[in-house]
Amino acid sequence: MIVTTALVLLSGGLDSAACAYVLKQQGLAVSGLFVDFGQASASREREASTAVAKTLGIDLTVRSIGPSYALGEGELSGRNALLISLGVFELGTRAGLVGIGVHAGTRYYDCSVPFIEAINQLVQEQTDSRVAVTAPFVTWTKTEVYRVFQESGLAVENTYSCEAGATPCGTCLSCQDRASLKC
Repeated sequence: MIVTTALVLLSGGLDSAACAYVLKQQGLAVSGLFVDFGQASASREREASTAVAKTLGIDLTVRSIGPSYALGEGELSGRNALLISLGVFELGTRAGLVGIGVHAGTRYYDCSVPFIEAINQLVQEQTDSRVAVTAPFVTWTKTEVYRVFQESGLAVENTYSCEAGATPCGTCLSCQDRASLKC
């Protein structure tokens, strides 16, 4: 199967923006999917995703799902599995890739090579290999991803990565990750 399309899970952060950029550079027809699943940072992430999609010239689909209560900050178990499954669902009967901008160096299992390999196998089995998961940065450091982001021409100030959902808190893992870049 020749893959020509990619749906990128676009959170509005540096990593997902760089993922969309890389897949577009590879000649794929890229679109973005932003999911409001009740996360504290949903409104800020939606704004950033919209800005990134506009700059990259890609379509963005926005979906809202989730509990009737606000989710807390920090790690949300099952988040990336949920988002990848929603990406597969969004593709429907179309063939393509579901792209996710996870990178090495985090403590989250759903940002690891074993997770990406397992969920990719599951997705391919569910779709008769019509859809696959791609995580181009899963073995890269945040610094390596940031270098690609800088090449993209995207503006850092148009992205958002704090898990608190307000002015960057500086203490959550996403803020610490971003601060390490000195951007």
